[in-house]
Amino acid sequence: MKILSPFGPKIAKLKFSNSVIKKINTEVDKIVAQKKLSKKYDYSKKLVGQVKQEIELPKIFIKKNLDKLITNSIRSFIKSTTGKNIKKVKIKNLWVVNQYANEYNPVHYHDGHISGVGYLKIPKNLFKSKKSLETNGSIDFINGNKMFLNDSIHNHKPKVGDVILFPNYLMHTAYPFSVKGERRSFSFNVEIDDQIANVFKK
Repeated sequence: MKILSPFGPKIAKLKFSNSVIKKINTEVDKIVAQKKLSKKYDYSKKLVGQVKQEIELPKIFIKKNLDKLITNSIRSFIKSTTGKNIKKVKIKNLWVVNQYANEYNPVHYHDGHISGVGYLKIPKNLFKSKKSLETNGSIDFINGNKMFLNDSIHNHKPKVGDVILFPNYLMHTAYPFSVKGERRSFSFNVEIDDQIANVFKK
């Protein structure tokens, strides 16, 4: 796990194994292949993304395959950034975004205390652009204003297996792209001990 930013909100970058990525993709493929399941787990009405296909993963699948992995990652993230051990790690929600050409996620923030985004599929030439600034298909994290010795945007060009942890209030956006194929990602929100997350609570 790599912790970024000496000032401002901290971000953690880590990797999920190929076997975990395969399990999630298999579960998503199973859901989208069946109209009844696609309707049951449709999560698009609860999200801001200009994306047609957004799916909530079944709780039983999360508990069996992701709960322990996410919990351990969050514990490590909080320990690395605050020096504190947390007792509570509750996954509030976890969903998958199947993004295609011209779809995007506008600037937004999440609920909970800690959020995460991970990448399951990346189209070939995803970042292809007509200009030198290749933001197509990438994600920007935004905080504050650009000033001398201070950037306000952190851009990440995702690869399969990448996972990023960040505080829920950190604004971010996923850019559209023009190439064929699916950019598949998953996101989640987690609640931790309130006395640690709420720095103003006495």
